Amino acid sequence: MADDKTNAAEYWKANVRLIFGCLAVWAFVSYGCAILFRPLLAGIPVGGTDLGFWFAQQGSILTFIVLIFFYAWKMNKLDQKLALGSKPV
Repeated sequence: MADDKTNAAEYWKANVRLIFGCLAVWAFVSYGCAILFRPLLAGIPVGGTDLGFWFAQQGSILTFIVLIFFYAWKMNKLDQKLALGSKPV
């Protein structure tokens, strides 16, 4: 019973750390690259426009989609590592 609580606490801690990491990356790309650092990225051409505009229009959305798949992949690995709620069949 105590081992299950330890695993659950470790699982939740890893999950929250992963969520905050993904949110930090998304905030940096969405807010940082698209708004704050746009003047610095203005000289880098991507697809006929500058990189700051690209991040504002498409980059943050594509980053979010990549983060969704990354989160699912990492959570699957975490589930396998801690084997929460699974019983051998």
